[in-house]
Amino acid sequence: MPHRGHERADGRDGGAPAVPMAWFYAEYIADELLRTGDLMPPTSFEFRAGRDALALTVFLSDADGELSGLRVISQLENWLSLTACDQPWRDWVRTRMAELTERAAASGAPGPDLALAAEAWRWLEETELLAPDLDAVPGGGAFLGEEDGPKVWTPAWRLGLPLGHLAIHLF
Repeated sequence: MPHRGHERADGRDGGAPAVPMAWFYAEYIADELLRTGDLMPPTSFEFRAGRDALALTVFLSDADGELSGLRVISQLENWLSLTACDQPWRDWVRTRMAELTERAAASGAPGPDLALAAEAWRWLEETELLAPDLDAVPGGGAFLGEEDGPKVWTPAWRLGLPLGHLAIHLF
């Protein structure tokens, strides 16, 4: 069944608040991919970073708002490409968010999906997590366990993006 964006909670056009179905669906896909990959405990901040980065990728790449179960499989390669370490994912997210915000402002209805996506993006950009140094030179000394290696404060999106990418690979 094609996804139609946000809908009213009671199925009618008036009265009830809009339900952010597009965002919830993107978040569900991201959550399932990460849980299947079993990379992090679902209660960890790292898992949240991966889920939010992946949900943003899914949400922002669904330009037509028609992501269905069958299209999820066909989109995996696209999501892998978007989340690859050599891609300017952060710039892509900023550009897509600006485009969607502009389109929503022109229509006069930003909708709850965009608001939740913006909140996830804000959290990913403003939150820093203490994590292994992703830029450390491997083999730069004696073997160090994960707990003993260098750690740095890392923006949540920089940690979540490779987790999301790996989860797609493991799916």
